[in-house]
Amino acid sequence: MKEESSGKILIKGMWIIIAFSVLDLLIHFYSNLFANYGFFMDEFYYIACSKRLAAGYVDQPPLSIYILALSRLLFGDSLFAIRLLPALSSAVTVFITGLMVKKLNGKNTALVIACVSLIAAPIFGAMNTFYSMNSFDWLLWSLTAYLIIVLIQDKKEKLWIWIGIVMGLGLLNKVGFLWLGFGFAVGLLFTSERKYLKTRWPYLAAVIALLIFSPFIIWNLTHNMAHLEFIRNATSEKYSSLNAISFIAGLFLILNPLTAAVWLSGIYYFFFQKDGKQIRILGIIFLVSFIILIINGHSKSEYLAPAFPVLFAGGGIMFEKWSRLKFGALIKYPVPAIIFLSLVFLSPLSIPILPVEKYINYTESIGLKPSSSENKELDELPQFYADMFGWENMASTVSKVYSSLPPEEQENTVVFTQNYGEAGAIEYYSKKYKLPPVISGHNNYWLWGYGNATKNSIIIIVGGNKTDHLKSFNSVEEASVIKSAYAMPYENNLPVYICQGLKRPVKDTWPGVKHYD
Repeated sequence: MKEESSGKILIKGMWIIIAFSVLDLLIHFYSNLFANYGFFMDEFYYIACSKRLAAGYVDQPPLSIYILALSRLLFGDSLFAIRLLPALSSAVTVFITGLMVKKLNGKNTALVIACVSLIAAPIFGAMNTFYSMNSFDWLLWSLTAYLIIVLIQDKKEKLWIWIGIVMGLGLLNKVGFLWLGFGFAVGLLFTSERKYLKTRWPYLAAVIALLIFSPFIIWNLTHNMAHLEFIRNATSEKYSSLNAISFIAGLFLILNPLTAAVWLSGIYYFFFQKDGKQIRILGIIFLVSFIILIINGHSKSEYLAPAFPVLFAGGGIMFEKWSRLKFGALIKYPVPAIIFLSLVFLSPLSIPILPVEKYINYTESIGLKPSSSENKELDELPQFYADMFGWENMASTVSKVYSSLPPEEQENTVVFTQNYGEAGAIEYYSKKYKLPPVISGHNNYWLWGYGNATKNSIIIIVGGNKTDHLKSFNSVEEASVIKSAYAMPYENNLPVYICQGLKRPVKDTWPGVKHYD
């Protein structure tokens, strides 16, 4: 009888969940089909990784790469095809958020507020705009939270197996899932759910998660703990200017300041509301994750973002409760309407739905300046969008330089790039342009090595300066300059050099070009 009642609760209001999920999906489909922005630089790298499947990579565990390999096999590697799964993952995350609301006995008002708040969060739109592990991170955090709610309410112990599987996949997708796991463990200790610690189920779930994650652990042990080196370098270099204040302030910005009242109410719901306290463990997971990232000292706000769908669910329920009070009419309709209007206003800032010229005009009209999370010099576009421009032009320019070489020299030529975005783009467009093999010292490209390059090879170098290159080569000729409108400044006006006469064997110079960051 209880299961039947639970099923009826989930069915009611399902049209709202489906409507918002479809709305989210259509926004991304429109962007991917009509906005005319190109691949994000990281996507080229992920495509390159998907051609070289392994148990791990310098900068990430392997799950999202295997998913991409399967996606490319089924759908190809066009822009729309590559971004199909993030769009679907985004919609499913909205759907699961709605299911959380229903499982917590929220009605229509709670559903609308929770779902519209999630879609209106700029970071949610941005992270599902392009292919990366981050899209699946949102999905797996939300699915874990939903399973925990079902476990506590329905007391189905066998759900621990599914929790272990999902958490293992979460870890195999992104190491930051450890924060959820640690928070879950703390929550078990400090809530009535500690009763499960007297059973075998939590330990079985932990073993399952560890087994699923173990390939990446083994990969690191056999690759000099490459991922830890990557994290250490990124923290001390790219993100060294970040601190606790910028982390907290960033949360309010990337989640949309107008949704703050909702997710803060979600925290209140899980810690202080009578029915919410029954699932206080979800609030503890959030709090522990927050503390871990604060203690780290150089965390990006987006690291905690996947923990917010459950807070939007709890916040939606709180607002629904308040909407039943004397002045509840001031909440029931105005709150979701205002948040929806903010979605319309902010969407162009996080999802490329406007043509680039209109985007620039739009941001100028509202007085918004381009921003970068990595302290990079910017031009007309923020780094997130600028990193979607210039790549095909780069490949085309390098191709012209390569084609200018005599045929006998082309056979002994490679391209060296400064970062994985450049390398991945040149590799991707080699199916369209005549290009030699590409090598780089950045992240996994360094591990993949220098291929057939020898001391006598001609090396076309993208970027850098002639003076530095002459330290390694007898002859350095600037053959062209890459000019790309809207690209990041450091990817624009980029010289392309033909370098010959390497002074030392490649195997001796290769260790010095490695940079994990």
